[in-house]
Amino acid sequence: MTTTPFEPRNAEYAARVRDSFALQGAMQTLGANLGHIAPGAVDIELAWAAALTQQHGFLHAGMVATALDSACGYAGFTLMTADAAVLTIEFKINLLAPAKGERFRMEGRVLKPGRTITVCEGRAFAIDGGQEKLVATMGCTLMAVTGRDNIQG
Repeated sequence: MTTTPFEPRNAEYAARVRDSFALQGAMQTLGANLGHIAPGAVDIELAWAAALTQQHGFLHAGMVATALDSACGYAGFTLMTADAAVLTIEFKINLLAPAKGERFRMEGRVLKPGRTITVCEGRAFAIDGGQEKLVATMGCTLMAVTGRDNIQG
């Protein structure tokens, strides 16, 4: 996926992403890890696990959507100000092929950053036998939240 170079509004963007990711129970449940982190770009990686599958043994679409949502959210978060938190306000997923693989990589990329609203694109890849296959895409809209004590990071 082509990425446009963006300038982060906070020099500590990578640490903020790591700290916030560590608080996500959902990502811990999936056994997910952060991969690539750059301004406007985050990859999340996870291994196939039986507990994450649907009835045919493929990674469940809900798990794909969850990881892609987080990848997009953190991609947007890399470009937000130090006082902002991130929340998803909308996403659409296209499931292109069964999520069959040993591992999975979810890419989140910012298309258009904004002061309040950021638009991202996500791609999910199944990795099997060293080969990557595109299994899903996502369009995601994010909101930068400031001034709320109960929503931080």
